[in-house]
Amino acid sequence: MPMIEAPLTVLLLWAVIGYLLGSVPFGVIVSRAMGLGNLREIGSGNIGATNVLRTGSKPAAAATLLLDGAKGAVALLLARAMAGEDAAQVAALAAMLGHCYPVWLRFAGGKGVATFLGILLALAWPVGLVACGLWLLGAGLSRMSSVGGLLIAAMSGVVLVFMGYGSGYLLCLLLTVIVFWRHRANIRRIRAGTEPKIGQKG
Repeated sequence: MPMIEAPLTVLLLWAVIGYLLGSVPFGVIVSRAMGLGNLREIGSGNIGATNVLRTGSKPAAAATLLLDGAKGAVALLLARAMAGEDAAQVAALAAMLGHCYPVWLRFAGGKGVATFLGILLALAWPVGLVACGLWLLGAGLSRMSSVGGLLIAAMSGVVLVFMGYGSGYLLCLLLTVIVFWRHRANIRRIRAGTEPKIGQKG
């Protein structure tokens, strides 16, 4: 964690800004804009890119993935530019919480993998690129998006320290805890052999 230098009021301000940015439900917005129906009534009901893909629209899923990643990155980069690294990491954590627990959807949001990736790319882009590779490896071998996300969460802290970005370790650890908590049902299904494959409808 970087040294806390910004005043508490500044950190709280960026926590609010980060949360509001993170809470924008792009999956719902994109699905409605493209005439794909109510995402909450499709597949798992989740608002993330994996569930958007279950509508059969790869462009909608790609747009959701990019936008969900961008909101985490934008929160961090804006705070870093305007208030410093401590505020940037607070804003990033708040953006993740906003994505997973958006007030607009009664705190029932996404699982945070795309937002986590966006934050990692903004925090330390080499680490973010490695994380993207880990997702491709995990998801590609298992054909399960959740496995890729869990692999990122499990390994990103190690990668961060190994590549010399240890000041972001605490943030990464907190994000990892959130990802694993949000994937607890997926973990049960993976163990039971019932986790849906990428692109599988239902």
